[in-house]
Amino acid sequence: MIDTNFLHQLEKFSLIVNKRITSNYIGERFSKATGRGLIFKDHIMYGPGEDFRSIDWKLFARTDKLFSKRYEEERNLTVHVILDLSASMNFGTGVSKAEFASKLGVGFAFLALKNNERFVLSSFSDELEFFKAKKGRAQLASMVEHLNKKKAKGKSTLEKSLGGYKKLIKSRAYVVIISDFLYPIEDIRKGLLFFKNNQVNVIQVLDKIERNLDIEGDFKLKDLETNELMRTFINPFARKQYQAQLADHMSKIQQVCIEGGLKYNVCDTGQDVFDVFYSVVGRK
Repeated sequence: MIDTNFLHQLEKFSLIVNKRITSNYIGERFSKATGRGLIFKDHIMYGPGEDFRSIDWKLFARTDKLFSKRYEEERNLTVHVILDLSASMNFGTGVSKAEFASKLGVGFAFLALKNNERFVLSSFSDELEFFKAKKGRAQLASMVEHLNKKKAKGKSTLEKSLGGYKKLIKSRAYVVIISDFLYPIEDIRKGLLFFKNNQVNVIQVLDKIERNLDIEGDFKLKDLETNELMRTFINPFARKQYQAQLADHMSKIQQVCIEGGLKYNVCDTGQDVFDVFYSVVGRK
């Protein structure tokens, strides 16, 4: 539940860290968009469907690989907060992943509000729900109302939802994608790389037990998206295998983010939401 107490805390928090966050988040990340015929910025791997005129053919001749040129253009960036509200996000041993993710999303919107930027919240599960980007407190109030009414449910189609959302972004943007990312890695790759020409923060939110599996004994596990039940016995060996598989999955997500020039962050619901928000936004 996002209440007035949380918003008051967010107000105080933003005042405390304003100097650090403003210099990194607004000055560095909000002012530089990508255009053509402007100051050269860097290269990025060329992808199907992109403008072939952006290909650096000289670099292709040297490397035999296709890279696109990117240029800098001074322009404010709209903040897009995209939340995964599928059924798996409803899991939580204290605070649910959905509530934790929602508070992080509101934090980004609040920061945009304080800096007079346009922002928008969208969510996806078995369908994509999106809204028009606007400025102001009324926009924030609508966002909070939507999140407090919305229940995490349904089966997510991550690739389809993110692909559909990318079509709604008409100019380069600052995008925050928050999910547990418990999906096949190829779906994650395709979904995230839709946004590679934007400035993107990818935030993986896990429950503290999901992340550490600090339990032992006989359990019945329920898939929140399919309702399937599985009985399992968790012992130190099973925990070690689980942690190794999760670490491998997270490593692959990080590699996708590196490939697309996206910033990858991971947290769990046992952490303080303000500490997580600061670590994400305060990063250089």
